[in-house]
Amino acid sequence: MLFNSLSFVAFFIIVLGLYYSNFLQWKGKKRMLLLSSYIFYGMWNPPLVVLLWISTIVDWTAGNKLSVLKNPVSRKMWLLISMVVNLGFLAFFKYGNFLLENFTTLVNAFGWEFQAKPMDLILPMGISFYTFQTMSYTIDMYKGKQEKAKTFLDFALYVTFFPQLVAGPIVRAKDLISQFYEPKKATLNQFIWGLFLLTIGVFQKVVLADALLSSTSDKVFDSTKILHGLDAWIGTLAFSGQIFFDFAGYSTCAIGIALMLGIILPDNFKYPYAAIGFSDLWRRWHISLSSWLRDYLYIPLGGNRHGITRMYVALTLTMLLGGLWHGAAWTFVIWGILHGIYLVLERLLKKLVPIKINNWNGIIFALLTYSMVNITWVFFRANGLDSAKKMITSMFYLNPNGEKLLGFAEIGKVSIIISLLFLCHWAMRNTSMRAISKKMPAWVFGIIWAGLFFLICLAQGSGEQFIYFQF
Repeated sequence: MLFNSLSFVAFFIIVLGLYYSNFLQWKGKKRMLLLSSYIFYGMWNPPLVVLLWISTIVDWTAGNKLSVLKNPVSRKMWLLISMVVNLGFLAFFKYGNFLLENFTTLVNAFGWEFQAKPMDLILPMGISFYTFQTMSYTIDMYKGKQEKAKTFLDFALYVTFFPQLVAGPIVRAKDLISQFYEPKKATLNQFIWGLFLLTIGVFQKVVLADALLSSTSDKVFDSTKILHGLDAWIGTLAFSGQIFFDFAGYSTCAIGIALMLGIILPDNFKYPYAAIGFSDLWRRWHISLSSWLRDYLYIPLGGNRHGITRMYVALTLTMLLGGLWHGAAWTFVIWGILHGIYLVLERLLKKLVPIKINNWNGIIFALLTYSMVNITWVFFRANGLDSAKKMITSMFYLNPNGEKLLGFAEIGKVSIIISLLFLCHWAMRNTSMRAISKKMPAWVFGIIWAGLFFLICLAQGSGEQFIYFQF
C-alpha cells in the first residue's frame, strides 16, 4: 500500500476513525494499530508478514533473556541468535542471487564449468529497514542501554508501526517504544501540521520526483548509447533530485502520519544538498541510517579511538557496508567506497589546509560537495558497471562524439528545478519548515497548502512505488 494512493487514503481514514473513537481503550487502540500495520504490509505479499512475526518473536525472546541473564557467554549467545536470524533473512532474500552469481563467476574463472540457476526470490518490502530497527533493540539490550519493552504488544508495534515500516526512518527502541506506554492523542496543532507534512511528502513524490524528474532520469540511465556530456550531467542531476524528493517525501509522509496519531518520529533529512563536506552530508542525508551505521558499526570497529589509520579503515569499511545495505550489486559497493574515500580525503584536507567557513565560501564548498555527490549517484542509479562507466566518461567529457538525447526544454526544466532545489537547501540549512511556518501569516500558509494540493491533483500520479522500497 502506497502513501500516494487512494487505497491508503481510505485505509488511513479508517485507522484515524478507530484511533480517535471512544469505544476503544489505549490497549485496544494499540492492537488496532498493530493489526493495521500487518494489513498495510501484507497488501504487497501476505506470506511475507511471517518474516515480521519471526523477527518480532525472536528479538522479543532475546531481549527478555538479555534483561535477566548475567553470564557473559549466555548473553552473547542470545545476541548472536538475534543477529543470525535477522541478518540471515536479509542475506538470503537480498543477497542470495548476488552471492550465487559471484560464486559462479569465481568458479568459472578457475576453469570449472558451473552454471547455477538464479534463485526465484521475492525481496520483502523494507527488509533492510525493519531488520536494522529490530536489531538495534537487542544490541542496546546487550549493551545495557535499553530497558526491556513492558509488553509484547508494545514491542510488536515498535517493529511494525506502519508509517515508517517500509522505508524508515529507522527508529531506536528508546525513542519509540516508550511512546506506546501511555495513551497518545495529537493536539489540534500537531494534527494540522502532520496533515501538512503528509501533503508536502506526497507533493515531493508525485509532482517533483515522478511527474517532473523521473522521465529524464530514466531516459538517460536506461539508454544504451554513449551520451553527450551535457546529457549525462542533466540525467544525473535529474536523478539526484528524484531520489531526494522520493525518499525525503516518504520520510516526510511517515513523520506527518505518525504525528497525526500523536507519535513523534525523528527527522530523516535536513536539507542535505546544502552540506559543506561529506561529514556534514551524512548528518543531513538519511540521518537514521547514518547514525545507525555510526553507533553499531563505525564505533565498534574502533572509530577514532585507535589512531588515524584504524579510523580511516573503519570509515571506509562502514561506508562500503552502507553501500551494500542499499543493494546487492557491485555498483552499490563502489557507491559506498566512494563515500568512504570522500570522508577520508575530507579529514586529510582539513588537517593540511584549515579553512574557516563563512557565507561567502560556504556556498562554493556546498556546490562542490553536491557536484561530487552526483558522481556517486551514477553508481547508485546505473543498471550495471558498464553503464556507470559510460556515464562517468561522458560526464568528464571523455566521449566527444556522444549522442545528444535530451531536448532544450527538458534540459531547461531539470536545470531550473535542480537550481531551485540547491538554493532552497542553502537558504534552509540552518532552519526548518516549522520555524518558517510560524512566522508566516495563516492566510499565506493556507494559499501555499492549497497550491500544493492543486498541483498533486493536476499531476495525477500513477501510484509509482517509492525508490527505497527496493532496499
